[in-house]
Amino acid sequence: MDTVFSPGAPPADTRTNLIGLSREALTAALLEVGQKPFRAKQVWHWLYHRGATSFAAMTDLSKDLRTKLEDHFVVSRPGISREQTSSDGTRKWLMEFADGQKAETVFIPDIDRGAVCISSQVGCTLTCRFCHTGTQRLVRNLTPAEIVGQFMVARDSYGEWPTPTDERRMLSNIVLMGMGEPLYNFDNVATAMKIVMADDGIALGKRRITLSTSGVVPEIHRAGAELGVNLAISLHAPDDDTRSMIMPINKKYPLKELMQACRDYPGASNARRITFEYVMLKGINDTTAHARALMKLVKGIPCKFNLIPFNPWPGTPYECSDAATVEGFSQTLFEAGFSAPIRTPRGRDILAACGQLKTDSEKLSAREKRLRESEAAWAEKEAALG
Repeated sequence: MDTVFSPGAPPADTRTNLIGLSREALTAALLEVGQKPFRAKQVWHWLYHRGATSFAAMTDLSKDLRTKLEDHFVVSRPGISREQTSSDGTRKWLMEFADGQKAETVFIPDIDRGAVCISSQVGCTLTCRFCHTGTQRLVRNLTPAEIVGQFMVARDSYGEWPTPTDERRMLSNIVLMGMGEPLYNFDNVATAMKIVMADDGIALGKRRITLSTSGVVPEIHRAGAELGVNLAISLHAPDDDTRSMIMPINKKYPLKELMQACRDYPGASNARRITFEYVMLKGINDTTAHARALMKLVKGIPCKFNLIPFNPWPGTPYECSDAATVEGFSQTLFEAGFSAPIRTPRGRDILAACGQLKTDSEKLSAREKRLRESEAAWAEKEAALG
């Protein structure tokens, strides 16, 4: 199913969006309009526990106070430019932000729960050769409001307000594996995830959040120390030559440095293992020798592997390893004592699978561009006529 929404063009709003503000920033914003700190606690509850989309919904606040809040603030989520649902139940949203930029968010359902795959940037700067997202230039970082807003939109879609208990929630996990490199936007990602983890709001525990990085070594320890979330490394090769060929970031942060950062990651243990993501590329990284090199590379790191069959996209020069090769690779790691499940591809028919995300936000269609140019010209004409 594929639903397209009219983007619209609302006028610029100079009021402060309360979504995405840290608890301290929210308290300070309300203090500026004469409200005591306990009001911030009430508003926080409405935003992140009950999912309010307007001040009018905050019924335990007086009408005068709601009017005053509306004069100074907004409660704004990202818009939805397009929503698609795969034949396997995977759902993808093309989120549109206030400046017209877009990014994609995906919900991957499981039997009785599922993970929301969240983007941290519009586009990506890493240019990993096998990744469709990497073919889109980096436009900008997403703000805390735009990051946490993606999860809130997903909750809206599945009717999960007020915050359900872990036993009942369908949207049970977050994976920061969407568009962009989270550690190149760490401050905004951290603010958003602290909002998500707050017990009196969305209340998603740190063990239910996984941050995936391509290996921004200086920020890895900081992520563990400040957030304590699960760590996933986009590894994809056991040696520097191969990894540098498919992942240019390896030239800046080679495997020796990356593996040491993993060994030093706060909280890593056999109970909380680091995940090494490994996309299977035919003839590139999929031999038994590669598997054995991986074992040597990760020695001493509490870890597991997530083997990902490559998801083709238009124009890619790579192919997925055949099924027998992937199975053999997994078995080699398993026999050495490593968990190495093969990820079941999800959402391929809507380009929502791993490595397939890419928006058209860096370019407008010719028709849309002409329409916007026409609207701009008409606005200039009206202004000239007074």
